[in-house]
Amino acid sequence: MAKRSSFVVVANRLPVDRVTTEAGQEWRPSPGGLVTALHPVLAKQRGTWVGWAGGTGEAPEPFELEGIHLHPVPLDADDLERYYEGQSNATIWPLYHDAVETPVYRRRWRESYREVNARFATAVDKVAEQGATVWVQDYQLQLVPAMLRERRPDLRIGFFLHIPFPPIELFMQMPGRAEILRGLLGADLVGFQQRLAAQNFVRLARHLLGLRYQGNTIKVDDRTVKAGAFPISIDVEEMEKLAATASVQARAKQIRAELGDPETVVLGVDRLDYTKGIEQRFKAFRELLSEGRLSVPQAVMVQVATPSRERVEHYQTLRVRVEREVGRINGEFGRVGVPAVHYLHQSYSRTELAALYCAADVMMVTPLRDGMNLVAKEYIAARADAGGALVLSEFAGAATELRQAFLCNPYDPEAVKETMLRAITVAPSEAKRRIKVMQRHLRNHDVDRWARSFLDELGGA
Repeated sequence: MAKRSSFVVVANRLPVDRVTTEAGQEWRPSPGGLVTALHPVLAKQRGTWVGWAGGTGEAPEPFELEGIHLHPVPLDADDLERYYEGQSNATIWPLYHDAVETPVYRRRWRESYREVNARFATAVDKVAEQGATVWVQDYQLQLVPAMLRERRPDLRIGFFLHIPFPPIELFMQMPGRAEILRGLLGADLVGFQQRLAAQNFVRLARHLLGLRYQGNTIKVDDRTVKAGAFPISIDVEEMEKLAATASVQARAKQIRAELGDPETVVLGVDRLDYTKGIEQRFKAFRELLSEGRLSVPQAVMVQVATPSRERVEHYQTLRVRVEREVGRINGEFGRVGVPAVHYLHQSYSRTELAALYCAADVMMVTPLRDGMNLVAKEYIAARADAGGALVLSEFAGAATELRQAFLCNPYDPEAVKETMLRAITVAPSEAKRRIKVMQRHLRNHDVDRWARSFLDELGGA
C-alpha cells in the first residue's frame, strides 16, 4: 500500500542520484533550486515526490530520504527514446523555444508521451490523500493535470512551466495541440516564468477551445483556471555563502593564474543546447579579435558547455559546429600554450562554478530564448566583491528582472560585440552600482519566495 501525502510534487526526475560508495549503492540528494525550494514544504508535510529515478526497467521501491518520501515511476528504453528524447525534447522543447531548431513530429512519440503521462498520473493517484495539493512540474508532464482531474476531482492541482510558452501562431503547429492545452487546463493554477507567457496561454484557450476568460482567469466547465507569472529564482544565500568561502576565493585566483593572468576573463556557462546562443557568442568574440578590438592574451574566453541530451540529433550536430568554431578561433588567434578560448565540455561542481563566477570579469548569458536562466542570477549572487559585468540576452526571462545587466539582442552580431565591449570597458564604479542593484533584487526574490508565492496562489485559486 503506497504511503499517502497531503502535498505531492510531480516532476520528470526524482531529486536524487544513485551513487556507488564503499558500502555499495546509495541515494543522495541531487543539487538544484527546485528541491532546495520545496524541501522544507515536503519535509514539514511529510510530502511525496513522484518522478523517474534514472535507469531503465523496474523502478525501485518507494523510499525516504531526508524527510521526503520518494515514489519512483519506471521508464524503459522505448519510453526514453519516444517520450523523453522524442516528444519532450525533439518536439515540444524546440517549438516552445521559438522553433530555433525545427521541431520533429512523430505519432509514436505522441502516443508514448500520453502513455507515460498517464503512468505519472496513476502514481500520483496512489499517493495523494483526499484533498491533497499536487504540484506538477514542466513540459514533460503537460497532460498530467487533466488526467489527474479526471481521476481525482478532489485534488488541488498546480502546474508550473519552467521553459517559455510560445505565441498562438507557433503553438498551433503542434499536432495534438488541443490535447496538450486541455491537459494544462486540468490544473487550478498554471504558472509561467513571464506575464506574456501567461497571456499567450489565456488567449490560446479562447482561440483554440473557444473558452471565455477574464483577465488571467479562464472558465472551464464549472471550474475556473488561473494563469499567472511566477519568475523562478535561486537560493541566493547559499550561493553568496559558497562564493565567500576561502577555498572558492583561492580557487578563483588560481583559475586566473592558470589562464595566464589576463586583463579580461569572459565566461560562458551553459548546457550544450542550441537555444543558448553559444555559436553566436563565439562569432562575436572571433570578430572582435579579428578587428583588433580585443587581443590574446589580454582577453580570453572560458566556455563551460555541460553535456546535454547527447542522443538527440540536434544536439550532436550542435556539438560538431561549436567545437569546429572553437578550433577556428584558437587556430587563428591562439598561441602555443595560450588558447583564445578554453572550451570545457564537461560538468562541474557548484564549488568550481562559484570559483569560475568569481574569476570572471564578464559573464556572457546570451540565449536565443530562455524561460529564465538561473546562471545569470548565480553570477550576480556570487559577486560579493561587487565586481564583474553581466551581458544578458533580451530573450532570457531574467532580462525582465535584471535590468542593470548589459542587455543585447543575440541575433544581432554587431549588438553582441558592442555590448561585450561595453561590459569589458565599464568603469568599476558603474559596474559596482549595477551589480549591487541586481543583488538587492535577488535577495528579495529568491527561490523560497517563488515557491511560497505559487503555493499561496494555488491555495487561494
